[in-house]
Amino acid sequence: MIPFSILDLSPIAEGSNASASFRNTLDLAQHGERWGFQRYWLAEHHGMPGIASAATAVLLGHVAGGTSTMRVGAGGIMLPNHSPLVIAEQFGTLEALYPGRIDLGLGRAPGSDQVTARALRRNLESDSDAFPQDVLELQDYMSDTPRQRVLAVPGKGAKVPMWILGSSTFGAQLAAHLGLPFAFASHFAPSMMQQAIALYRSNFQPSAQLDKPYVMLGFNVFAADTDEEAHFRATSMQQAFVNLRTGNPGKLQPPRAGYLESLGVSERTMLDSVLSCTAIGAPDTVRQRLQEFIARTGADELMITSQIFDHEHRLRSYEITAEVRQSIQRSEAGFS
Repeated sequence: MIPFSILDLSPIAEGSNASASFRNTLDLAQHGERWGFQRYWLAEHHGMPGIASAATAVLLGHVAGGTSTMRVGAGGIMLPNHSPLVIAEQFGTLEALYPGRIDLGLGRAPGSDQVTARALRRNLESDSDAFPQDVLELQDYMSDTPRQRVLAVPGKGAKVPMWILGSSTFGAQLAAHLGLPFAFASHFAPSMMQQAIALYRSNFQPSAQLDKPYVMLGFNVFAADTDEEAHFRATSMQQAFVNLRTGNPGKLQPPRAGYLESLGVSERTMLDSVLSCTAIGAPDTVRQRLQEFIARTGADELMITSQIFDHEHRLRSYEITAEVRQSIQRSEAGFS
């Protein structure tokens, strides 16, 4: 059975704050480690009232320090926001503190609007068009024999696996060309998923890091003890998507009974599209959706995200997901 991992945005729920989000993040990571999840990734977003993982490297240190075996990484660092040297130093530091456990996923989107992007970098000449060159520069800083005069200390020689993240064919082409693992954001932008996977696999060139293609796919799971409860819990994420796409991002809202029925046709269509890679339901329902998705895509790993308002219910969703994975694994091994 392929590995399952956790993607966390450290959601800030309505009525809560960043401190509580960080406590919940560490608690989820510790539970996830015990439940057998492969890795725990945090994503860089800025200026978002409902997402607390803006200082991604800092929060990764908090999670890595509170766990012991699970891999911890960025899913991802939005490289246009940063100097490659700074990222080399940050992740070189994390690798020195937690050797053999750190991942570095790299994205080319700013993870914010253009005003926020300007505030972050203050020089938009280094935009997404420079992303391939920035990746190469970062690789060089972290190599054993960098060609640049400036050294990343820590960073030089750090054995931090790099991933390319994407929601289009651009990332697939770059990951294939550089021989890096590819993580596709199918949990919120699934429209080009199959095309990107095919392009990546057919054009992959082996590298020192990776000898064959490796595809990780994002997948939403809202699991509960009944289908009805799961659909109710999922309305918090549905509200978040609608609010974001209509220009009103905010804190993660409590679930709302009848929320989908209250939406117009255009909003329902949008949700059906962006959340097509999603399982909502009791364990048997989740198992069926996961097995169908894995069979359809041939994914090497799934990155599970579960944006649920109440922390205890979010834990339960991931616990059910881990139990489902174990049941699939037993079935594949020939056990009931």
